[in-house]
Amino acid sequence: MEQAAVIILNYNGAHFLKQFLPSVVQYSQGHRIIVADNGSTDSSLNLLRKHFPEVEIMAFDKNYGFAHGYDKALQQIENKYSILLNSDVEVTENWIEPVIRLMESDPLIAACQPKIKDYFRKDYFEHAGAAGGFIDTLGYPFCRGRILSHIEKDNGQYDDSREIFWATGACFFVRTHLYNELGGFDASLQAHMEEIDLCWRMHKVGYKILYSPDSIVYHVGGGTMPATNPRKTYLNFRNSTVVLYKNARSNGLWSRVITKLTLDLLAACMFLGKGKFQDSRAVFTSVIHFFIYYKHWKAGRAQTQSFPGKGEISTIYSGIIVLDYYILGKKYFGEFRL
Repeated sequence: MEQAAVIILNYNGAHFLKQFLPSVVQYSQGHRIIVADNGSTDSSLNLLRKHFPEVEIMAFDKNYGFAHGYDKALQQIENKYSILLNSDVEVTENWIEPVIRLMESDPLIAACQPKIKDYFRKDYFEHAGAAGGFIDTLGYPFCRGRILSHIEKDNGQYDDSREIFWATGACFFVRTHLYNELGGFDASLQAHMEEIDLCWRMHKVGYKILYSPDSIVYHVGGGTMPATNPRKTYLNFRNSTVVLYKNARSNGLWSRVITKLTLDLLAACMFLGKGKFQDSRAVFTSVIHFFIYYKHWKAGRAQTQSFPGKGEISTIYSGIIVLDYYILGKKYFGEFRL
């Protein structure tokens, strides 16, 4: 059996498959390549059957969304490692082996990510992962190489392998059995932040997440849902609150949640002031929906809190990233103590 399975979730993404699947086929020799198709209605399946006979097809009957789609796919995988790869990612030579070697070196490494760079600006990191993900005390995510909207040029400053808090869902290496044992992605999150939620559960039970600079991939970003889509804004704000509520320790939980929601409302007002009415509405709605669906999130917290805690998690930043960024002007990872 091949050690790793590369799994690409696809929904009406024939154009991305045509553009990026050749690099995956070329540089993933010795590993399974699977396209899990979420009920596409475009030419995706015909394209795969005609031009990529070496690629396995896992065809679903409908669109299950990002999180649930991957959950369904990994339930059918028996390989030791699964690599969840976005369809808008160009991989490079030797992109798998360095990460697998790193994970093989320590059984407590649950998940990893490679260096994520911008497909359009190849000297720069890419927003969704960069050189490894972290969160602050309120659950706001940031990365080495990307603090909020500020993205750094890659000058080799993050060429060390180190522990991180979360690995990007754009190229997510994970131990298959652990993914399934911990419940995989939370389907209720739909998309965005689901990998952070899973990584938090992994930390809680004593596992580690790592970044490998020896593997490089290039991500288009926003291929499924552009950054300008208000739905993306809604999911990012809502899910960051939900993930914080589900996973944070009980001590001081509500003060952190209320502070987070207050800052979100401030962000909504800022969007409104800039004339971004749809984004403003999306953020307001995310706050309202946190309370409307509170019983559901509470059930999710009860499930998550049932996992045995392993103490403090060193990769959570104790400050508030948005205040440091906007008030203190901190825009580089090296300015934060972690």
